[in-house]
Amino acid sequence: MAALCKEYGIKKAVVRHEAEAEVVAEFFDYILVLTGIADVMPANTVYTVNSLDAISKFPSGAKVEIKVDSGMHRNGIGANEIKEAFKMCTGHGLHVKGVFTHHRAADELSCEWYIQEENFKKIKEIALQAAKSYGITKLSFHSQNSAALFRAGECMHDMVRVGIAAYGCLENNDTLFTHNLEPVLSLYASRLATRVLQKGQKVGYGGMFEADRQIKISTYDVGYADGLLRLASNRYTTADGYKILGKISMDSISVNSDEESICVFNNALEYAKSCDTISYEILVGMGAYIKRIII
Repeated sequence: MAALCKEYGIKKAVVRHEAEAEVVAEFFDYILVLTGIADVMPANTVYTVNSLDAISKFPSGAKVEIKVDSGMHRNGIGANEIKEAFKMCTGHGLHVKGVFTHHRAADELSCEWYIQEENFKKIKEIALQAAKSYGITKLSFHSQNSAALFRAGECMHDMVRVGIAAYGCLENNDTLFTHNLEPVLSLYASRLATRVLQKGQKVGYGGMFEADRQIKISTYDVGYADGLLRLASNRYTTADGYKILGKISMDSISVNSDEESICVFNNALEYAKSCDTISYEILVGMGAYIKRIII
């Protein structure tokens, strides 16, 4: 995905921690790390200040962005701490590059998205005043994740943090327009073995599935170790119409097919529904070692 982003001209990225930043360092001019304290400090990497007490832990010279809590009440300093944060950062020799926040309900039909954006407008004003008093002439501001971007229909600040929308699986409320996004990721599995079950024979751990007639089944090389949730056991039908029979194993599934390859899902949203969860959990759980093929 990082390589594709570069191909499409995207120059900034947001990652979870420094190890991820190192993996994608060659693809971006600017990488914001959301958690952790600067260690290697490459030129294109910026770190997040999530609290006042974290500021002194950064090495002098580190580039940082300040996260401000606009209403989600998870990470970030309070709006009343912005001036103190700039004072502490500059006093400790940190280079403040931006200020940002995060939405908690942009994908829901409520007024919370509007409230947080109004809060962020006030945060921007305070931050700009504080930055000016310490000789900082340029600040980047951003608040929009995938849901907030499509909720607004435009980029409202200096950048947007597109995540799940890059995979076409945005789960906004049905009344909120999502620009007809289509899922871009499909999961395929290859056949390991085929057998014929007789009526009354059971499949897999606990024998959850029992054949009510003679049936041909095969095992395929994907299981919960690869990211398939066991909650889908004996209840999910694959994208090409085959049923998962019995419990999903660590490394395999049993399916009423003898095809050499099957498409387990081509829409993480649909698979997620069978597990009573969201597509985010499905996509982030896909094993890093699963072969990726770009079509």
